[in-house]
Amino acid sequence: MKKSLMNHLDAIDVFSSRKNEPNWMREMRQAALKKVDELDLRRIERVRYDRWPLFNIDAKSLTTEQPISDSTSGFNEKKEGPVLVQQDDNVIFEQLPQELVDKGVILTDIFTAMQKYPDLVKKYYMTSCVLMDEDKVTAAHAAFMNGGLFLYVPKNVVIEQPVEVIFHHNGDASAHFYKHVLIVAEENSEFSYLERYISEGNDAQKISGNIIVEVIAKNEAKIKFSGIDQLGENLSCYIKRRGYLMRNASIEWAMGIMNEGDVVGDFDSELEGEGSHAEVKAVVISAGDQKQAIDTRVTNKAPHSIGHILQHGVIRDRATLTFNGIGHILKGAKGSDAQQESRVLMLSDKARGDANPILLIDENEVSAGHAASVGRVDPEQMYYLMSRGLAKEEAERLVIRGFLSAVLSSIPVKEVEKELIAVIERKLDA
Repeated sequence: MKKSLMNHLDAIDVFSSRKNEPNWMREMRQAALKKVDELDLRRIERVRYDRWPLFNIDAKSLTTEQPISDSTSGFNEKKEGPVLVQQDDNVIFEQLPQELVDKGVILTDIFTAMQKYPDLVKKYYMTSCVLMDEDKVTAAHAAFMNGGLFLYVPKNVVIEQPVEVIFHHNGDASAHFYKHVLIVAEENSEFSYLERYISEGNDAQKISGNIIVEVIAKNEAKIKFSGIDQLGENLSCYIKRRGYLMRNASIEWAMGIMNEGDVVGDFDSELEGEGSHAEVKAVVISAGDQKQAIDTRVTNKAPHSIGHILQHGVIRDRATLTFNGIGHILKGAKGSDAQQESRVLMLSDKARGDANPILLIDENEVSAGHAASVGRVDPEQMYYLMSRGLAKEEAERLVIRGFLSAVLSSIPVKEVEKELIAVIERKLDA
């Protein structure tokens, strides 16, 4: 790393200039690069990911335009609502209805946002929700970020149709996949947001991925956040999604982790304001030799805040899946509630699963609880279904579908819910 530091620094400066970034962003990149070697990885309980290729950065790929594929999978141009589609650092399609523009809503790629709304982006970009120097992953992300978006919803604005965003990863290209999503919901705003990450191409090269999503929900804001991750086998990825919730704000998270490569999912909700509320639901399928770690934390920092975690995972072949659920009620958060449930369904004798509940309670007069299990398909359920004439394979599918249904039913767009079900079926058939 020391030998290539200057090459990286030069490449960062060239990339920043090409994207017409403001000086503050270029300076943040330079400061972050100097921090990467100094900082440690965030500790994930029961998971060793320090040898994963998360920092395979080709300095040349920062300054070389990547080819744009003709694929538009998961994308329908006939949609009338807010839509943004990217491939690597290129915008393929962008649409925001005029009535939302008139109300002050902003939906655009992160580089355009820095040019058109520099003060607004500077105010929130890695300043309060996720900090640049938290750990090695956040510093590397700040230095090498090469794509993303900015969504801003003004005070009292309600968006009726879901905001849909698709990030395509071109598996034929050599560029790392470091995406940043910045969402700011002003007071009393309300909307649904759906993002998808999709890999395409030959997946011939080993690429590092580093995705950070910052969701800032101000007083009384209400957000339904859905994410479907379908990144390829060649991508070892750290995905950090974090909510920063102020007074009476709420975020409903629904995430389908359907990647093919090794993944750390780091999902946090910081309940900063009194009465804030986070519901976190995640479904995961691990297959082949895949290693996945899902570390979900809700931190109750204010009185009467509510944080609930529901994680369900299915493992087959020789794959590994670890669920960490952390509920932390800090001193002063009286009347708070922290509940969690992590369950893993094993479909193979060679698979490894772990459900690890952690409750950290620093205050009295609170409610907290957890449930965790790792096991096989319920033989009584199988017997009942097969006694009704279903074949074993079909009965098992129905049991798995029911096991994952809590998150599937939370996806706000029905066609995307069907898409997620199809992805699940494909992973189970592989």
